[in-house]
Amino acid sequence: MSTNDLRKLLPSKLIFWQHRRYILAIMAFFGFFNVYTLRSNLSIAIVAMTSDRYRTLDNGTEVNIGPEFNWNNEIQGYILSSFFYGYITTQLLGGYLAKLYGGKLVYGAGIAITATLTIVTPWLASINFYLLMAVRIVEGICEGVTYPCILALWSKWAPPLERSSLTTFASSGAYFGTVIAMPLGAALAEAFDWRSIFFFFGAVALLWYAIWIYLVSNSPSEDSRVTKAELNYIETSLRGTTLKNKSLKSVPWKSILTSKAVWAVCSSNFCEMWGFYTFLTQLPKYLKDVYGFNLGTSGFLSGLPYLAMGLMTPFAGQTADYMISKNYLSTTHCRKIWTFLGFIAQFGFLTTVAFVSSEITTVICIALAVGIGGFAFAAYCVNPLDIAPAYASIIIGLSNTFGTMPGIISPILTGYIVSDQPSVEEWRVVFFIAAGIYLFGAIFYICFASGEIHTWAKDSENYEIKSNEVKDYSTCTTSNSVRPSEVSGEVKEV
Repeated sequence: MSTNDLRKLLPSKLIFWQHRRYILAIMAFFGFFNVYTLRSNLSIAIVAMTSDRYRTLDNGTEVNIGPEFNWNNEIQGYILSSFFYGYITTQLLGGYLAKLYGGKLVYGAGIAITATLTIVTPWLASINFYLLMAVRIVEGICEGVTYPCILALWSKWAPPLERSSLTTFASSGAYFGTVIAMPLGAALAEAFDWRSIFFFFGAVALLWYAIWIYLVSNSPSEDSRVTKAELNYIETSLRGTTLKNKSLKSVPWKSILTSKAVWAVCSSNFCEMWGFYTFLTQLPKYLKDVYGFNLGTSGFLSGLPYLAMGLMTPFAGQTADYMISKNYLSTTHCRKIWTFLGFIAQFGFLTTVAFVSSEITTVICIALAVGIGGFAFAAYCVNPLDIAPAYASIIIGLSNTFGTMPGIISPILTGYIVSDQPSVEEWRVVFFIAAGIYLFGAIFYICFASGEIHTWAKDSENYEIKSNEVKDYSTCTTSNSVRPSEVSGEVKEV
């Protein structure tokens, strides 16, 4: 279907909040916001949990009573990485469950269970170190389904000309969640104690879950509030990309596992997440070790890179859709250029960080590295919807399996590289490793990525839409909200 044909379907007269796909994007944004506040809260809490405490005696003398938890760097590395032991196990399973039961239920339940476990985390941590690791592993299992499930929803809700913008806007909630979690977590720890971090973010996530269940539907055809204009626009533009058969046997595993384009996505996910998880778990500690920042300052500065990425990712998605819709770039070229730009920028800025000694320059370079990485995220993460929309949730599940490995390896490796008496040279090695991985990712994606739908991912009977089948729905009124049974004509779920 041509770009001009798709434009004819745009329901332009609908007001913003009457677009149900936009409501989904907003709710998914706050869903990922909660995903990352729940995931990153321990990164800031562990600094407070292992810092020296002081008690003032009756005579006014201040006495150091030591940290509440006397964990060395290696133990902290294992604690911070334990979440990802569980997270890696449910990536493919999450994609498959989303195809069977729909993304709404699995996505929401994954966050709600994680929120509940977060609330009881302080109690478990006070009992036993192993219980803390165990609950973080279970939280990882629950959150592992989120990214595959959201692509399952977008495969039914996101028209081709809006894939990048809708997907990246929703996903950018993760970075804003990190931005809020770092400084707010530090403020909660200093105002109350580290336990309040877990109580607060867990309660917020449970409130979001109640709203999610009420507002969101698995597909436009199941949404009683969708207008006829939007329903026809979405379903016609996605003709032939949603397959009926949902059985595990119907998934073309051989084609998926032998596709160079799929492996380009997997490689990029691994490379991007190496740097992302390194900063997510280690940046507060790095700023404290090297520049001596206190908990509040390191929490605030640690959030800046993710603020940059949260702003840059939707911008990159919007510009990608614009370049494709105007035929300035093909989908393949756009995905390759955006990913290459993001990775090369991260390589350059991290290499710079390894050699500078100014805290201001360091923070700026890290913020720019993570921020411009939003271009890469806006490309490779959307790419499964280009090459195989019907199996996007499964491909992103496979991709995230590789993308989770850095979350396991990086904190442990950093714990071994950086000693209990850390030096700048030790941290420099950490940055060199991340920079080299980004350079590899840029080259690999350029060589093997694709933006075209693969033959094994098409519904051959319904994929092509002839121009005379396209109706102009841009002048539809906003009052004609319909249920699936009221939709007539040739537009139907395939």
